[in-house]
Amino acid sequence: MSEATHHYCIFKTAGGYCGIAWNAAGITRFQLPTKAESSTEQLLLRRLSSGVSADPPAAVAATIESVKRYFAGETVDFSDVVVDLSNQDEFFREIYAAARRVGWGRTTTYGTLAKELGRGSEAARDVGQAMAKNPVALIIPCHRVLAAGGKLGGFSAPGGSNSKARMLELEGVHLGSPEPAQQSLGF
Repeated sequence: MSEATHHYCIFKTAGGYCGIAWNAAGITRFQLPTKAESSTEQLLLRRLSSGVSADPPAAVAATIESVKRYFAGETVDFSDVVVDLSNQDEFFREIYAAARRVGWGRTTTYGTLAKELGRGSEAARDVGQAMAKNPVALIIPCHRVLAAGGKLGGFSAPGGSNSKARMLELEGVHLGSPEPAQQSLGF
């Protein structure tokens, strides 16, 4: 499908301005929030140069409302949102399908996803590359995929790993040091 058939919309959330693009087959791009509408539009159009601004159809409008609720701190499930990943290779589509099964407030690792797909842990790097190139971040929850040992890892969205940590915190996931198991008696 040519890029000329893509439409997009920029909208405000509690986290900042997001962007979403779609074609007749589904949502093709999602831009995580930035502080300025123009910045979000510029980032979205960097990968969608011939997109046309438009009012979203009902299914896309419903996704926008879900995104607004998500950034307001509500539990939201994006697993039923129709996305068009036809321009992705088959392995990346498999990785994205596996990532979509990681629910709200849960995390996994690159290596675990690779193993779930029947690949060895050496494919963890491929999973990381797929997450970095995720065209519909949040809808495919790449922020829930961590590095080995549950470390935050990288994040290619605006704000980098700080944004990833904030999104996880919205979902009740805290990756800081655990609380001590026993309090000091003060002797």
